[in-house]
Amino acid sequence: MSDQSSRSDSTTRSSKPAVAVVDAQSPGNVGTIARAMKNFGFEELLLVDPPELDPDGDAYGFAGHAREDVLPNATEVTFDEIVENYHTVGCTAVTNEDDRSHVRFPFSTPADLSDRLSTVDGRTALVFGRERVGLTNEELARIDEICSIPANADYPVLNLGQAATIVLYEIRPLTLSDEDIQLPDVERVRASEPTLDRLYGQWESLLAEINHPEEKREKTMRMLRRVHGRADLTEREVNTLLGLVRRATERPDQQ
Repeated sequence: MSDQSSRSDSTTRSSKPAVAVVDAQSPGNVGTIARAMKNFGFEELLLVDPPELDPDGDAYGFAGHAREDVLPNATEVTFDEIVENYHTVGCTAVTNEDDRSHVRFPFSTPADLSDRLSTVDGRTALVFGRERVGLTNEELARIDEICSIPANADYPVLNLGQAATIVLYEIRPLTLSDEDIQLPDVERVRASEPTLDRLYGQWESLLAEINHPEEKREKTMRMLRRVHGRADLTEREVNTLLGLVRRATERPDQQ
């Protein structure tokens, strides 16, 4: 873990929001947060009064591939340094405060943060507090804005690692472009119209073969076109259906 002197060049490390964890008690939670940072494209981890992060312990065990860069490059800082050098967003449970009684009000949800933080002129730090009590009122009073995760009113308090993962997921547009995101079947290709027309023609042949009432065939074909249209079938899917409907039309059981 880096010491405070290494922060002199922090502005060159990343323009992405930093993630700060204040007085975490569990090394495993620090590792979980580091892993979430790696998942969603964050790089700079700031630790205030952290527990011992043994390379053979829970922090590195929970960190996944973040054990290779995010976690060993974490910087130990003071809370004063964070509020002096960053636009700070304190992440805490819903406080039920309003404009008559508040430490920091109003709050944003994680879904709101991406647009809000994109307009901030300067470095940003997302600040997460302790497992049991979160950030103190004194700390919240020094933070620029608050983010709170909407949750069940009967039990809105989340585990520290879970809370960080949710927030980082929601603001990933600040760190990952569309090209950086792994998502199966992003460029789904719809079957060509000639291929679809062959399928519709085969359906018409099947309706005739099974003596479907002639006065109902036009309405049935409209329904089939709507169903297939909503499905956005691929070329391979249409060809598979085409083969099945053709076999049904040929009535192999009577051959």
